[in-house]
Amino acid sequence: MKPQIEAFFDDATWTVSYVVFDEPGGHCALVDSVLDYDAKSGRTRTHSADRLVAFVQSKGLTVQWILETHAHADHLSAAHYLRSKLGGKIAIGAAITQVQEVFKAIFHLEPEFHADGRQFDHLLHDEEVFSIGQLEAKALAVPGHTPACMAYQIADAVLVGDTLFMPDVGTARCDFPGGNAHTLYRSVRKLLSLPAQTRLFMCHDYPPAERAPAWQTTVADQRAHNIHVHDGMTEAAFVELRTRRDATLDMPVLILPSVQVNIRAGAMPPAEDNGMTYLKIPVNAL
Repeated sequence: MKPQIEAFFDDATWTVSYVVFDEPGGHCALVDSVLDYDAKSGRTRTHSADRLVAFVQSKGLTVQWILETHAHADHLSAAHYLRSKLGGKIAIGAAITQVQEVFKAIFHLEPEFHADGRQFDHLLHDEEVFSIGQLEAKALAVPGHTPACMAYQIADAVLVGDTLFMPDVGTARCDFPGGNAHTLYRSVRKLLSLPAQTRLFMCHDYPPAERAPAWQTTVADQRAHNIHVHDGMTEAAFVELRTRRDATLDMPVLILPSVQVNIRAGAMPPAEDNGMTYLKIPVNAL
C-alpha cells in the first residue's frame, strides 16, 4: 500500500510538515510539525499546527505517531501541542540522547531534565519497522547534520528531514554540535542507493529566486542534479565543499529557543516559582 502524503509549507521558517496516512478514516503520522514563535515578543501561536489538526479531522484520521526527523534548530516543534489535541506517540531517533547531553550542558538545564530520551514516547532505532495503520514504515538513521537524524521510509516514499534539500539547494549544514560532513556524505549515499524512482520529501526548502518553494523529488533527480552530492562527487570533495560553505553561514535565527524546546519533545521548560516559563539565551556559547 502506498502512503497518501499531504504537505504543509510554513513560509516563516521554510519548513514542510507532513500528514502521512493510509486512507481516509484510517491512521496517520504527523511529521516535523511547527509551533509558531515570535522571536521579538517570545510569544507562541498554533496557527501552523492547527492546519494539521484541521486536515486530520477533515479526513477522519486517527493519529498513531508524531514523528520528528531530528531536534530542529530552525523552528519549534508543535509535537507536545498536537499530542494534546489528537493523541498519538511522539517519536524521534534514539541518538537524541547525545543531542540532549550536549545541550543540557550548553543551556545549564535544571537537574530534573534527564538526557535519556524519556521526554519522548518512543525512541526509534536504525532499521526499526513500525506501522501507520495499514502502512509499514521503517526508520533509517541518517546522521551528519545532527547525530540523531532519522529518515522515514514508507513504501516508495522517504521523508528525509534535513539530510537532503532540493537538488538546486544541496544538503544540510554540518557545523552544529555533533555534526559531521563525512558522516552526512555517507548518510546521503545511503538514501541515494534506494531505487531511482523513490520519492523523496524534504523538510525544508530555501529556493533560489527564480522558483517557488518545492519539496518533492526523486533519488534519480538527486543523483543527477544535486549540487553537493550528485553522482561522481567524492567524499573528500564533498567534505571540503561543505566545510567551506558552513564557515560562511550565520546561525539560524531560532536555534536558541528551538533546540531547548525540541529536545523536550516540543514541551516548554517547567515554570519557575513565579509561574512564568523562561527560555535561556547562553551568551558566546555557539
